[in-house]
Amino acid sequence: MSTRRRPNFDIDGDEVHYPTRPVDKDKAENELVINIKKATSPEESAPKQKHVRKCIVYTWDYHSSISFWSGLRVQPILSDEVQTFKALITVHKVLQEGHPVTIKEAHGQAGWLETCARTVATEGQRYGPLIKTYVQFILAKLRFHRLRPEFNGLFEYEEYISLKGIDDPNEGYETISDLMGLQDQIESFQRMVFSHFRHSANNECRISALVPLVKESWGIYRFITSMLRAMHRRTNDHDALEPLRQRFNSQHYNLRKFYYECSNLKYLTGLINVPKLGQEPPNLLDTGGAPDLPARPKTTVASPAPPPAAPSPAPDASVVNEQARMLKQYEDQQNALRAQREAEERQRLDLEAQQQREFEQRQREQAERERLAQEQLMQQQMMQYNNQAAQQVSDYERELLAMRGQYERDQLLLEQYDRRVKALEGELGGVTSNIHAQMASKDGLINQLQDQVNLWRNKYEALAKLYSQLRTEHLDMLAKFKQLQLKANSAQEAVDRMERMERDLKAKNLELADMIRERDRARFDIDRQKSSHKDEIDRLRREINFANERAEDATRSKSSEVSNVLGKYNRQLTELEDSLRSKQMQIDDLLVKLNNASGDMERLRDEKDQEILILQEGMDNTIQSLSEAQQNQGLSEEATNAQIDTLILDNRKKLNQVIDSILQACVQKVDDAIYELESPTQAGNVNSTPEYTLSMIEKAINNATDFAMVFNLHLSGDVGGDYVDVIKGANEFAQVLSDVLINCKGVTRLANDDDASDKIVAVAKSAGDVGLRFFLNLQSYKLDLLQPAQRKEVSMRNNSEARTALTRLSEVVDTLIPKGTKGGALARANGDIGDIVEHEMQSAAAAIEAATQRLQELMSRPRDSARFSAVDLQVHDSILSAAMAITSAIARLIKAATESQQEIVSQGKGSSSVQQFYKRNNRWTEGLISAAKAVAFATNLLIESADGVLSGTHSLEQLIVASNEVAAATAQLVAASRVKANLMSKTQERLELAAKAVTEACKALVRQVKAVSAKQVVEEDMDYKNMAVLEYKRREMEQQVEILKLEKDLGAARHRLGAMRRAGYHTDGTD
Repeated sequence: MSTRRRPNFDIDGDEVHYPTRPVDKDKAENELVINIKKATSPEESAPKQKHVRKCIVYTWDYHSSISFWSGLRVQPILSDEVQTFKALITVHKVLQEGHPVTIKEAHGQAGWLETCARTVATEGQRYGPLIKTYVQFILAKLRFHRLRPEFNGLFEYEEYISLKGIDDPNEGYETISDLMGLQDQIESFQRMVFSHFRHSANNECRISALVPLVKESWGIYRFITSMLRAMHRRTNDHDALEPLRQRFNSQHYNLRKFYYECSNLKYLTGLINVPKLGQEPPNLLDTGGAPDLPARPKTTVASPAPPPAAPSPAPDASVVNEQARMLKQYEDQQNALRAQREAEERQRLDLEAQQQREFEQRQREQAERERLAQEQLMQQQMMQYNNQAAQQVSDYERELLAMRGQYERDQLLLEQYDRRVKALEGELGGVTSNIHAQMASKDGLINQLQDQVNLWRNKYEALAKLYSQLRTEHLDMLAKFKQLQLKANSAQEAVDRMERMERDLKAKNLELADMIRERDRARFDIDRQKSSHKDEIDRLRREINFANERAEDATRSKSSEVSNVLGKYNRQLTELEDSLRSKQMQIDDLLVKLNNASGDMERLRDEKDQEILILQEGMDNTIQSLSEAQQNQGLSEEATNAQIDTLILDNRKKLNQVIDSILQACVQKVDDAIYELESPTQAGNVNSTPEYTLSMIEKAINNATDFAMVFNLHLSGDVGGDYVDVIKGANEFAQVLSDVLINCKGVTRLANDDDASDKIVAVAKSAGDVGLRFFLNLQSYKLDLLQPAQRKEVSMRNNSEARTALTRLSEVVDTLIPKGTKGGALARANGDIGDIVEHEMQSAAAAIEAATQRLQELMSRPRDSARFSAVDLQVHDSILSAAMAITSAIARLIKAATESQQEIVSQGKGSSSVQQFYKRNNRWTEGLISAAKAVAFATNLLIESADGVLSGTHSLEQLIVASNEVAAATAQLVAASRVKANLMSKTQERLELAAKAVTEACKALVRQVKAVSAKQVVEEDMDYKNMAVLEYKRREMEQQVEILKLEKDLGAARHRLGAMRRAGYHTDGTD
């Protein structure tokens, strides 16, 4: 029984080709990328043959060139003309000598080849014109092979195949014309290569491009010669072939000149044997051996060797004898049955012949009796001729005799048929018995053969188990050897880590020394400040004493003036003492911080010493365990290695489950944001602006790219792809995508109509769905279904979809910015963008300072006791105090925002300038400028509202609205800075604290205003219980009517507010 191996298929349903030699595909692809990188190196030299040869061998091993084209695309080839030219040489050689499928798959790479031609400069004397011409030639070669798929890359196959198109003269004529066209392109390209030779430089790279041209032109020349001779033999019309002969003669002379120039290049002749052509073209009308043309090499098509038979065990002699005996017995039985069947057949034939003879004898006797009866009847008729009655009787008797004779003949036929039927029944019974006997003998033989097959199968399975056991032991030995190598490497890593820790300890010691010097310097400064403050206090005390003495002298005449001066000096003294106490507290804080820093350094030094001791002990234990492992490589080591492998696999599985759970949590977070986006009851971030939303979208695009890169590094096991980085990147991308959706929901309030709002929600939902699929497609149970090489494509494909969706969302949100003001200050900028940002931040700070001065003027303004009561004046003082606290907190906020913005620019610009950083992050810059303007405007609005409340022109509700505007503008500024800030930035932390202080101050002001409003409301004291029914109903109806009016006014006010926000967004008034 023969077992047929079923073909394997990949995930796309295509049949997978397994190489004929034992290779690892992942390793082969890595080596292929390395060989492509070396073959296309930026050095101006020829691509090495071994690197190109390995690329060609890869196509023959796997019958595919997809990895080769992918490896070319990922290399930075287009940035350098030399690399591009060497890549084209490599492609040309792979097309010539690679697997035939390479040419078919190269048709899909025409776009990349055209990109190579477009990205080079057309001017100059380097490789630009050569690259363009080379690309045109390769594209022409691919077009030829698409029309003539029977030709291979070098035009090398048997003569009868080369003459395939000669049966039809028209097709043969077109084939020869196409070949000559390709030969003309080779001629033009080689002339350009020779024209670009430099006399004082190395031309090795340019000469290497002539190698595939020589091979291809020689193959085309041989084909054209053979096909033209065949055409002349096929057709007798030589005049019709005259244009081809003239073109062939011209190409012969050009090719002879090309080969002569190539033979003069020493580097080229060292690589290949340059053909030599005769002085005159070969005779195409000659049907002989064509002595003018070099003999074509005869290629022998080797039949594929059968696969080597599997090793089988030596058969036993007794088994062979038993099998031979069974075969002999079966042949004897068949011979006996054959002889018996022949004897029965002869007996049947003899019986049939005898019955036939008896039947013929009876027919003759019956015919004789009839003849005698007829004669007798005729005699009687002659005697009784004259008697009519006798004649009728004779007629009746004659008919009776005829009927009797017919009856006897029928009886004879029936007897013959009965005997024939009995003979056939006997023969059928004999044949049936013979068949049963043969079937029984065959069944016995089949059973015996089945037993023999089972015996051989059992022996084969035993050998297969033995082979698998030996292979397993061999793999285990290899794993042990690898484990020993890993342990040795880990020991070396421990040594390197200890050296690195020692270097870090030295660096920490230097830092500690610097901190100690700083501490001493700070102590010296503190002592100096103490002495200066002490001198100042002594001076002030002397002045106070002197002032007291003068005051005592003038008490009799100017007691009131003396008391005022004394009070002034007492206040100055109190202020100076408070300042002294605050300075002393700052000095104490500095001392505490220095002591804590010195304690931290001591603790760090102790921890480093302990770590070094632990590492030293671990290294000693590792070296000791390594020596023990090398001495004892028995069963215990196998068990340990198995346990280690199991633990590694379990740990990897658990970590993959953790990542899957994190990705699922990200999916849930994005899903919740999508639900909030689509929910009509949710308003989103009502303080969001289009600029801030665009900056968040830009951050989401960058986070998506970073997450995809980190995940690819995680899949390949490279540096930067740890589990922590993957989890961090997933959480950041999910959080920023959720923020984008919530802010998109918030900016729908600025849309002109419901259609625009629905469009924003739809595009944002599409982006959210793409991000949700991004996280779902990266889970481990889906990646396990793909090949390792296809897993990286999943993240890159989903990243591309996410970037496309977010870009489309950015375009939709960008339409919310009015046409005249789009870009804001950046659109009207004529100078440095960094100066504009600094100017806006300084303008905001100046606005805050002006607001503070105005508040101080309001606080120092005399109170109008005639207009306001004492309670009102107390309320005004509390409102001004709360407003002063808000402006002070806003001033600290602006200062912290300026520091955060400078830190972001310094960390994010890299080697570029500040202006380039702002231009590269224009969305974030616009959001920052808009937030700074909003803070300044809200602060001025707050001061105007406070002034209006004091003057009686504004209500307390306007002050609450102004306070809410300040809180919203503060949140917008913090959010704009948070987009680009680092996670653990101190300046960002100070900005968050300042924003929190502003929010708390605004809340305190709102609470005070609400408390004042609550005191001003006078409740109507009505006794509703004792009210008449009609009066009660009338009052109830009046209240309902008033509620409906207020609700109507509220809806109209909200509608007007939305229209004002949409129409007045970023206008000159708010700017």
